Amino acid sequence: MENREYELLSPEIMYESLEKSVLKLNPTADVGQIRAAYECAVKAHAGQKRKDGSDYVTHTIAAAQICVEMGLDEDSIIAALLHDVIEDTGVTHGDIAKQFGTTVADLVDGVTKLTRVQYTSKEDEQMENMRKMLMAMSRDIRVILIKIADRLHNMRTMEYQTPEKQRSKSLETMEIYAPIAHRLGMQRVKWELEDLSLLYLDPIGYKEITDALKAKTEILESFMSSVESAVSERMGEAGVNCTISGRIKHIYSIYRKMYAQKKEINEIFDLCAFRVIVDNIADCYNVLGHIHDMYKPIPGRFKDYISTPKPNMYQSIHTTVIGSEGIPFEVQIRTWDMHHTAEYGYAAHWKYKTGEQGIKVGDEEKFAWVRVLLESQQDSDAQDFFHDLKIDMFSDEVFVFTPRGDVINLPAGATPIDFAYGIHSAVGNRTIGAKVNGRIVPFSTVLQNGDIVEVLTSKSAPGPSRDWMKIAKSGQARSKIKQWFKKEKREDNIIHGKAAFESEMKRAGVPMSALSDEELLPGILKKLAVANLDDVYASIGYGGMTATRAVNRIKDEVLKSQKAPQKTTLERITERAEQRKNQASDKQAVHGVLVEGLDNCLIKFSRCCTPVPGDDIVGFITRGFGVSIHRTDCKNYLNNKDDPQDGGRWIDVSWTDSSSESYVTTIKITASERSGFVMDIATVLNSLSAKVLSLSARDLDGIKSTAIVTLEVKNISDLEAIIARLRTVSGVSEITRAGN
Repeated sequence: MENREYELLSPEIMYESLEKSVLKLNPTADVGQIRAAYECAVKAHAGQKRKDGSDYVTHTIAAAQICVEMGLDEDSIIAALLHDVIEDTGVTHGDIAKQFGTTVADLVDGVTKLTRVQYTSKEDEQMENMRKMLMAMSRDIRVILIKIADRLHNMRTMEYQTPEKQRSKSLETMEIYAPIAHRLGMQRVKWELEDLSLLYLDPIGYKEITDALKAKTEILESFMSSVESAVSERMGEAGVNCTISGRIKHIYSIYRKMYAQKKEINEIFDLCAFRVIVDNIADCYNVLGHIHDMYKPIPGRFKDYISTPKPNMYQSIHTTVIGSEGIPFEVQIRTWDMHHTAEYGYAAHWKYKTGEQGIKVGDEEKFAWVRVLLESQQDSDAQDFFHDLKIDMFSDEVFVFTPRGDVINLPAGATPIDFAYGIHSAVGNRTIGAKVNGRIVPFSTVLQNGDIVEVLTSKSAPGPSRDWMKIAKSGQARSKIKQWFKKEKREDNIIHGKAAFESEMKRAGVPMSALSDEELLPGILKKLAVANLDDVYASIGYGGMTATRAVNRIKDEVLKSQKAPQKTTLERITERAEQRKNQASDKQAVHGVLVEGLDNCLIKFSRCCTPVPGDDIVGFITRGFGVSIHRTDCKNYLNNKDDPQDGGRWIDVSWTDSSSESYVTTIKITASERSGFVMDIATVLNSLSAKVLSLSARDLDGIKSTAIVTLEVKNISDLEAIIARLRTVSGVSEITRAGN
């Protein structure tokens, strides 16, 4: 049934089709619970409509249908039916847990949290989206699989959205969801996401390709039919049981080749690909021999992913050959099990098998790469994080061997530096040379499939060179090199970073005098989100920020100030005199706090409740240590304000209207006990550029975990924004401030 015809059906008919699909996959499935989830979704979304006028619940049914096609388990299908109820209706996590169990509730909550974040820029949005995706994948891969099903259906119905939303969602799909589908081995889903995105990102290019393919349909179908017949006949003679099918390559694949090679579609000959599916691995190699006997193989276009599977579990033999007509075409050879994995990747592991469902014990190691990717990007800014992650997730791969025969997979174009850091950061930092296939080679050598790589190390090695940043291809290696320089060479970083920054300033035509202008400097530092210029230089020095990006961030503000009418010397003197006068009249303000009846007294902020601007506060006159500032909801204040002995020492205080100071405060986070909790907290704080002074955590009774975070903020608004983001971390049940 065509997608659009399916969408026009009533919710009940769509659900009946869903139920039939579930029973076909697993005749013993508990359709009663699935029916209950459907009825819950219908009730929760009652009255809600989609852009095309259909009932909103049709979207959740369609997403569940995609999950069934992926072969996901009952919990996933139920969660897909309910995936929008927490976000869009009054149904809570507790309501779902009570009726369908904690697992389903956690899946729904995980999908919901992938959309609940506010961003300051598009780069931040992409970075935070990817980080949340990786965190969700490391905890339960089904959260991402449901989210991909949700996005796939939204892309199928994108025609009803505004052009602006079509483009933004398509770009997000191309840059985030398609790469994740690729990394999870879900080739069919990846292709459809790419083709649908291209339809809205470049509709003219999309139409040119589809029109050209329609014109070639008869020729291509005839060619594919002849190859299928020839191969089938040959395999029959050889006694090999197989299924062969031909297809025209998907549209985005053709589009990318046209763009990369600057060719018209008539200049691209390998538009067809064939798939041969056999019963066992031995027959894969048997078929390969026959194919190479029938057609001439193209050198360098053979890949054996059976003996060396891709990290996403993909296995197949790929070979490109040329037929008698002079037309090249690709042939993929695999078993049926390999085929299921190639179609749906990690989702294939959730298929019902011999009465069992779900991923088996030990399979969690297959997802270790997710946490490695996430941890390797902790010190990257938004643009570098996203760029490096796309390389690690989406680029083609090269497979090389250690001298002991272990396989190491790296991005295409990787060098011995990537290999060294792929083994361990300590190995990379101690590297002094490398051998490839027994021969000493330069660090810039590009590794090829099958190379045997040996890293030469020394305990007295000086550490990585700055040039390695240009040589390394993988985000993991680049991040580890940055971390070393950040930790070990701050003074050196400042020297190198300052030289690079000043050179870029001159190249961009930005006057150096701006850095010494006391009026401009605070705005420059704010734009760069640092406390002083040394922090800028150090960041550039270790690679956390490029000089070009730093200058681009401040260029407009500096040049704009240069165009503004310059103040005369008299105006500057008068302005500064006025400032000094205002400061003198406000001399009783200390650390942003005004104390009633006292001038310039000693102020300290209590550690018991750590107040910040915006809190209601009160002062306590201490013996010999000035005035201690407390929040009015502090337990110490509430318990002692009426004390006959000390009650008279409480005095009125208030915040000034504005203050540029930062204030130390402490919060306590309570969550259900799980691995990765502290890292998730740290990741959120890092994404917000929060200045964390300390972070400690401990487990309580093996059921709950607590984390105590001490950080600096400007005011209560900053703190509330941080707390709001921390509440999105999975398992967090309560966040309180010190003193409550």
